[in-house]
Amino acid sequence: MQFDWAEFFNFGNMLIPLWETVYMVLISMFFALLIGMPLGVLLVTSSENHIAPNRSLNKILDIILINITRSIPFIILMVVLIPIARGIIGKSFGNEAFIVYLALGSAPFVARVIEGALNEVDKGLIEASKSLGATNFHIITKVMLPEALPSLIHGMVLALITLIGYSAMAGIVGGGGLGNQAVVAGFQNSNPAIIWKATLIIILLVQVIQFFGNLIVKKIYKKRGK
Repeated sequence: MQFDWAEFFNFGNMLIPLWETVYMVLISMFFALLIGMPLGVLLVTSSENHIAPNRSLNKILDIILINITRSIPFIILMVVLIPIARGIIGKSFGNEAFIVYLALGSAPFVARVIEGALNEVDKGLIEASKSLGATNFHIITKVMLPEALPSLIHGMVLALITLIGYSAMAGIVGGGGLGNQAVVAGFQNSNPAIIWKATLIIILLVQVIQFFGNLIVKKIYKKRGK
């Protein structure tokens, strides 16, 4: 395959795939948070010796909803979720359908990230809040989540980067994005310039997300005097 340098430096035809990737990743991340945040909070608070221990609920969430779901390869999970995508948006293909697959597929991962971040919160702060008469809701929203914010942001950055990787599979269901552009316009049409161009943009996108995530965390620590 001959490398076309003119094609490589022509970034105009990557604007739409870039927008499709950003669109799919951000929207799916939003819905993954809506699902994963409550699951992660419940996983922590329902654990033994926490503010609302419930062994049965904790085991159900831990084993069935999260461990089993996370064990299914994403490409297989997409097939399993086809009826759900049809029920939600009326079709099983295109960018909107892929958002459903991304959101539902990544929600258990987001829940685990949130669980890990909240478990790092000092138990002494939680006990002190309980002794002052704080409700469970206030302990979660005023103590646990704010204290875990830096770890939560690091986790969400990791989740976004993971979703960008998953977005390369959008072409399987007729979606767009940089990954699909690399496979269809690049590999299938024997054009390595497009493959490398799409790869470069994905790398830059990941670096931008990582940079701003680290910047936000540094500002939080600086505000806290750490």
